[in-house]
Amino acid sequence: SGARMSDYSHLRWECVCTVLACHPAVRGRRLRIGTEVAGPIMNAFFEVRTLVLEAVEELSRSGDLPSGLDTGAVSVQPPRGEGRGEMATNAALVLARSARMPARDLAELLVGRLLRSAEVEEAAVAGPGFINLRMAPSLWRRAVRAALRAGPDYGRSTLGAGEPVNVEFVSTNPTGPLHVGHARGAVYGDALASLLAFCGWCPTREYYVNDAGAQVDTLARSAHLRYREALGETIELPPDAYPGDYLQVVGKSLAETFGEGYRDSPESEWLEPFRQFSVSTMMEEIRTDLEEIGVRMDVFVSERELQESGRVEQTIADLQSRGLVYSGTLDRPKGMDAADWEPREQMLFRSTGFGDDSDRPLQKADGSWTYFAPDIAYHADKIRRGFRVLVNVWGEDHGGYVRRMKAAVAALSAGAVELDVKICRLVRLLREGRPYTMSKRRGDTVLLRDFLRDIEADAVRFFLLTRKNDAALDLDVARALEQSRDNPVFYVHYAHARVCSLLRKAAEAFPNEDFSDAALAAASLEAVAHPAELAVARRIAGWPAAVEAAAASHEPHRISFYLHALAGELHSLWTLGSDDSSLRFVQSEDLSGTCGRLAVARSAAIVIGAGLGILGIAPREEMR
Repeated sequence: SGARMSDYSHLRWECVCTVLACHPAVRGRRLRIGTEVAGPIMNAFFEVRTLVLEAVEELSRSGDLPSGLDTGAVSVQPPRGEGRGEMATNAALVLARSARMPARDLAELLVGRLLRSAEVEEAAVAGPGFINLRMAPSLWRRAVRAALRAGPDYGRSTLGAGEPVNVEFVSTNPTGPLHVGHARGAVYGDALASLLAFCGWCPTREYYVNDAGAQVDTLARSAHLRYREALGETIELPPDAYPGDYLQVVGKSLAETFGEGYRDSPESEWLEPFRQFSVSTMMEEIRTDLEEIGVRMDVFVSERELQESGRVEQTIADLQSRGLVYSGTLDRPKGMDAADWEPREQMLFRSTGFGDDSDRPLQKADGSWTYFAPDIAYHADKIRRGFRVLVNVWGEDHGGYVRRMKAAVAALSAGAVELDVKICRLVRLLREGRPYTMSKRRGDTVLLRDFLRDIEADAVRFFLLTRKNDAALDLDVARALEQSRDNPVFYVHYAHARVCSLLRKAAEAFPNEDFSDAALAAASLEAVAHPAELAVARRIAGWPAAVEAAAASHEPHRISFYLHALAGELHSLWTLGSDDSSLRFVQSEDLSGTCGRLAVARSAAIVIGAGLGILGIAPREEMR
């Protein structure tokens, strides 16, 4: 555009390149400063995709390919399987049809062009037309510098473009403290919200308080029994009462608050105040439990307040005015005997028009709302608040509810709002491979607060994120307490702590040298040439793409996978240094090499710290 780079010498290069990259003349092109490619925050896969697109453009200019090819579907990804290079592109496969050329022939043309780049060491056609690439070390070294310059923001993305996302999770009935079964959804939802924020979305952590309906009436009646017990009566809990002894505490608080005023009163007098008191107390307990596992909600929405505001009636009336609610009779459910089926006319939501397999009832025989009706109103409220992306994190007992809720959101928004329902499978608790037991239980479940006395919250969070949300998961307490490579959270923490130890050791060996991130980013990396060193650098280069993929798929477990792999690369390099002194990170006779190797190690620690932060875990500088 006519500007000179010297005109911007007062700015960081990252800012300069951000500004220049917006200009039409250079948008999408790589900007060279000296011998290095610069950018806001380097994404190695984006850089190599740019190389591929440049090769396509050059072939178009030379007449070997038609001009104007649509390259939107061209991607660069990690190759499938070991030994197939470091990156792979589908360019030939997706362009073959419009180029009117066999994919493998087009791939051969692209390989010839790509090999002209100094950054491509090897390129080969594989299968029906994939191109596998092996890159020059300079690409991986630039990733190390990028991580050191960006610090914890390395890999941070604008992929979400500021889009608000509602992440609703936990939302358990307020009838008792959280048990371990709730922890998986809590940790998943919290980590997902952090991941989305890291990649440019604006998430809201939301809890839907189910404080209306029969379950809270049962809670109030159970609390009343414990209240009478606190006043000195001997009580016997009926089968439908909540048995947990946590209600003894509630009963004592009720006795202190109300004295004997409600001991012999009819239920009509004490049910409402006892319900409010019990729900309020339980929600405080739940908030405390969530904080123990590092979760803080942004919003709590009350089902009772939603119903009392008239929004359920308003929402159903709106759907009815659009012909989406009608009076009708459902078919007999499959598997039900005809003698047991009594058809009746009822209010139905036309969910089959939005992909569900049956229309759904909105009212019970007594005229009260089904569970589905207020849930529709609740999601209408989310949409009214401006959310266009909704994520619901549910337990596996809600799996059959997904299609009707997606149908409702599609109807409410005319298809404009995305609802992603994530089902979290239950966790099987073990101790040394055997079923986990505790000396102290509450009712029939293991309370989260009791469990956290055996195992740290950080370990629980990491373990719960080592599998996809809908995959079976075993959490073995003994393994989570081990200080070995078999414990993934220890393995990752130890990698970060080792780097911190290295920096302390380097400061002792070279007391007058600067080993800050800025100094290491400026160090020579030419000594970083061993395959094990480059493997760490290559893994660091993959972080921006890995974190974006995890955010786009709503899969925070990918972050724990990545961190475990990066820690493994770092530990392997450390082990090699035990046998080969030339690979030791700190060498008192080689300052330049020490700085280069420390740059690799420190950039790995930066990424580990950022990844653990997304998972809600504080990185450790020393192992206890």
